[in-house]
Formats: sequence, structure tokens, C-alpha cells
Amino acid sequence: MTNIRTTLLAAAAGLVAITSFAAPAQAQRDPAYAAARANGSIGEQTDGYIGIVGTATAALQDMVNDINIRRRAVYTQRSQQAQNRSTIEEYALTAGCQAILRTVPGEKYQAPDGSWQTRTTAEPQRLAICP
Repeated sequence: MTNIRTTLLAAAAGLVAITSFAAPAQAQRDPAYAAARANGSIGEQTDGYIGIVGTATAALQDMVNDINIRRRAVYTQRSQQAQNRSTIEEYALTAGCQAILRTVPGEKYQAPDGSWQTRTTAEPQRLAICP
């Protein structure tokens, strides 16, 4: 567990240096993404990817798949660039910790127990290993 935590902390340090992230950049370009995020159709998962909250339409599923493919590509690249190289999954988990932290009130996120929560003004629930 200490090894994973150390790796996650190293990956987190790399994330802090990233000023643009796949989700916010996508939101600025795609009004459908911003709308789905605002209306709670999608949310940030603990694993660093976007998840569908509730019923998926074909268009929503396509959008989520596209975003997650882009995120995985970023995670793959960044995990290899991290100071203490990490696996894609470790990097994605750290990104998930940060993405959940960046949610704003009204947006959905996945709690450590797997349930979907709506962000309030309080700190979101995050995995215990989140930096």
C-alpha cells in the first residue's frame, strides 16, 4: 500500500503541473458535454474517467466513450513522463482524485463506495489514498 501511495503522490505532483485537463478543455469546446455535466447526466468517477449517471442514450454514450478514450491517451502519455513512472491505472486514479476535487456544486461524482453523489459546497468524498 505504501508503494501505491508513493506512486500516486508522484503522479499527483505531475498532475499539479498540468494546467489543462481533458475534461475542462472538452467542456469549453463541446456544449453537449457542459450540459450533461451541469444536468447530472455524467459525473467524475474515482478511476479518472467519466461515467454516465442513470440512463444512457446513444449520443451520451458516444460522447462519454470519446472523452474517456482521450483521457486514456493523456494518462498513457503522462504516466510515462511522470518522475517515478507509474502505471496508466495509477495515473488515472490520481487524475480521478483531482477531477473529483475540481467538481463544482451541483455536479455529480463517484464516492468511494461507488455511489453517485451531487457535489455541495462541502469537500467531496474521495478515496482514502487520494493525495
